[in-house]
Amino acid sequence: MKIFTRLLIFLLAFSTTVLAKDTRIKVELPQMMREHMMSNMRGHLQSLEAITRHLSRHEYDQAADVAEKTLGMSSLDTHGASHLGKFMPAEMGRIGQQMHRAASRFAVATRDAEIDGGLNKAFAALSDVMQQCLACHAAYRVH
Repeated sequence: MKIFTRLLIFLLAFSTTVLAKDTRIKVELPQMMREHMMSNMRGHLQSLEAITRHLSRHEYDQAADVAEKTLGMSSLDTHGASHLGKFMPAEMGRIGQQMHRAASRFAVATRDAEIDGGLNKAFAALSDVMQQCLACHAAYRVH
């Protein structure tokens, strides 16, 4: 009986996971643009890791520099935003712009935190960056 119960629980959990429908909007991109976008997103994750590492070491200027140069408004040309934007839904592009703006606000809040010790504002601003990432990934899938 125990084996049957465990098997039933496993099958129910597995089927729920496997059968769950992905309701995100599918965004078709040319292969080169898809690879470019995926590379950008991996770079964003690397940047977030570097930012949190710098914050943990109280290296606020370095965290701000990473944020602005790799995620903030200063990074748009590097990411090819004007080329990628033509291929994505308007709302997806808006979320991306909000992420870049939030990263620039984080950079300012982090530089201010070094002066006045207001790390709460810096962490709130970093959360705003990540909320935009989550919003986009929850709404869209790239193919």
